[in-house]
Amino acid sequence: QVQPVESGGGLVQAGGSLRLSCTATGRTFSRYGMGWFRQAPGKEREFVAAISWGGRSTHYADTVKGRFTISRDNAKSTVYLQMNSLKPEDTAVYYCAADPSGTGLDSYDYWGQGTQVTVSS
Repeated sequence: QVQPVESGGGLVQAGGSLRLSCTATGRTFSRYGMGWFRQAPGKEREFVAAISWGGRSTHYADTVKGRFTISRDNAKSTVYLQMNSLKPEDTAVYYCAADPSGTGLDSYDYWGQGTQVTVSS
């Protein structure tokens, strides 16, 4: 079992960058696929990016492909989301989640509390 905790959110101007971090407690972090999701006001939560347990496989939503990069450091039990060329429509609460299957494409059983990202125009 792991408990994700997000950090790194904030206010940034359009075109700027932010890096989100998610550190997961628990000794088996390296076995989990990890993903980032986001939820904007009045909208449903949506998938952003995912990475497999070893980091070899990554997946992105079309809306962020080419702008966001997901990576992980298993020695630090941390997954990152580098966000570049931010747009106002990227404004949302960003959540980190863990997938026990390890692929990052299955059921996400463990969720963080979220971190707010606000992009001003």
